[in-house]
Amino acid sequence: MFTELAYAMGGAPSGSGGGTSGGGLGALLPLVLMFVIFYFLLIRPQQKKAKTHREMLTNLHKGDRIVTSGGLIGEVTGISDTVITLEIAPKIRVKVSRSHIAGLSGPASSEPSSTEVEKKS
Repeated sequence: MFTELAYAMGGAPSGSGGGTSGGGLGALLPLVLMFVIFYFLLIRPQQKKAKTHREMLTNLHKGDRIVTSGGLIGEVTGISDTVITLEIAPKIRVKVSRSHIAGLSGPASSEPSSTEVEKKS
C-alpha cells in the first residue's frame, strides 16, 4: 500500500516527452528577455544622459551660465581640472567642484553682469 502511494506521488518519467520538459533554454529565455527590456528602458538612456553631461562639462568656457546641484546659478569666471570659479553676484565668487555642476542655466546675457551693474550706479 505504501509503495502504491509513492508511485502516485512521483512525477512523469523524463523520457516520456509529455508536457513542459523544454530543458534549460525554456527557463533561460525569460531571463534574457527581461535583461534586454531593462537594457533598452533603463541602462541605455542613463548612459546617454551621462555621456551628454560629461560632454557638457568638458565644453565649459568662461562666461557660461551654469546651475550647480545645490541650486546656485552663476557665471563661470575660472576653470581648472577639478574646480570651477563661479560668480553668483557682482564681486562674489565661489569655487565649485566640477562634478557638482548640474547643467547650463541659459545665455549669459539673461542677467546684467557685474560691469553693467557698476555702470548703472
